[in-house]
Amino acid sequence: MSAAADLAADLDLANRLADAAGAAIRPLFRGTWSEERKADASFVTEADRAAEAAMRAILEMERQQDGIHGEEYGVTRESAARQWVLDPIDGTTSFIAGRPIFGTLIALMQDGWPVIGVIDQPVLKERWASRVGEATTLNGRAIRTRPCPELSGAVLATTSPNLFGEDEADAFMGLARGVAQRKIVWGGDCYNYGLLASGHIDVVCEAGLKLHDYAALVRVVEGAGGIMADWQGNPLDAGSAEAENGRVLAVGDPARLEDVLEAMGGAR
Repeated sequence: MSAAADLAADLDLANRLADAAGAAIRPLFRGTWSEERKADASFVTEADRAAEAAMRAILEMERQQDGIHGEEYGVTRESAARQWVLDPIDGTTSFIAGRPIFGTLIALMQDGWPVIGVIDQPVLKERWASRVGEATTLNGRAIRTRPCPELSGAVLATTSPNLFGEDEADAFMGLARGVAQRKIVWGGDCYNYGLLASGHIDVVCEAGLKLHDYAALVRVVEGAGGIMADWQGNPLDAGSAEAENGRVLAVGDPARLEDVLEAMGGAR
């Protein structure tokens, strides 16, 4: 089987993982479920755990040689060259609040680089999916990011200003001053990256992301014609969370990346 055929089969599997996660999440959305706070002060719900367990069960049956890196249940077969990276609910606070702008994130990493990415919003039934070498699709239809001739006209998004440290907040505010002041979107987690891939948002800026938060986003954004990088402009891989404190940029028009970095003052 060719590498392309292998990846096609892997993307089909990623879609089935998203189906399984969605089936676990939807009955609990705006319903009754348990929650608790983890050691890092973030919340986890019954839906997070049920969705990841459903995906892991499929992988353990069908990809027994591959590693699994999940937010809720940790790492299995850490030394495997192929790693499935799972975030069952990215945006748990939105799930808790009954806002359908969270998503399930699924990535396949090969030797530390993302080759497949899926963002699935199971309530709205919107699914962005991509594999390396192919265009990103939204519910099966190819999509593209939009041109952004000037940074001053860009729509900027971030999940929360509270997630930035002091120096990071200064860099973000430099970027915020460079874009249209009434075009800054707060909240959204992974959903912002889907909107960027679809041509509705131009720049997303985040810090403190872990591998499971960004691995799937890379393929979705770049498969739609955008670019993802750390705050130094370097491509994202499995080591970016630790090396750069999970500082992540997504830019719909790659020609604006240097403008973004300049507005952030180099983000040193």
